Amino acid sequence: MASGGCMKVIKYFLFLFNLLFFALGGVLLGFGIWILVDKTSFIAILHSSSSSLQIGSYILIGVGGVTMVMGFLGCIGAVNEVRCLLGTYFTFLLLILIAQVAAGVLIYLHRESLKTEMSDIIHELIVTYNPNDSANVSAEVTWDYIQRNLNCCGWVDYQNWTQNPIVKNQTDYYPCTCVSTSSESHGFCNSTSTTLYQKGCMQKVESWLQDNLAIILGVCVGVAVIELLGLVLSMCLCRNIQNEDYTKVPKY
Repeated sequence: MASGGCMKVIKYFLFLFNLLFFALGGVLLGFGIWILVDKTSFIAILHSSSSSLQIGSYILIGVGGVTMVMGFLGCIGAVNEVRCLLGTYFTFLLLILIAQVAAGVLIYLHRESLKTEMSDIIHELIVTYNPNDSANVSAEVTWDYIQRNLNCCGWVDYQNWTQNPIVKNQTDYYPCTCVSTSSESHGFCNSTSTTLYQKGCMQKVESWLQDNLAIILGVCVGVAVIELLGLVLSMCLCRNIQNEDYTKVPKY
């Protein structure tokens, strides 16, 4: 058994760490499921046409499930000082950390293709937007919600809407959510140059990402540091276990 006050501190700190890790797994699992079933946000627009996002949601569900199992194994292994459980926990945590780094590198390397795919999806939605056709009404309502709340029009700019057959044959005719004076949440309305949102939503999204980049990077680095701490603590505890008592492990 590991002995001494220091090992007890490590053991119970690792237990608390794994409780948080279990909760993190639940969050990832829930987020992945949300991406699959959500019908009311920007995610819904991308999910309907993007295979990358669909694959990503399944990966999140898988990683979340594995993380919850790891958190459970880590708790049992830490409290009962079972080396094989701690070793399994260490291995899976290391694999997840490597996978996260690899995913980050892949996203960075393919950022332009992902941006292009997103643009293609939005452009297709704009071209096919028709309030009289209920075939794609969920994505259309979501896009209207985004334009209204971000005070933007189109993807690159408002002229994207001239590719829509309904707008193309009209003068100063745009979605009501592009018009600042309109209270309508769906469909088309007449507008003027002073009431029409000029900027595209792409600029708004990029601006939001730039404003929150430090927070996003901070969260990613924080998660990585916590995982590294878990690796170090599990290794220290595992190396100091002298005798394993498997009778203390709960039977299920």
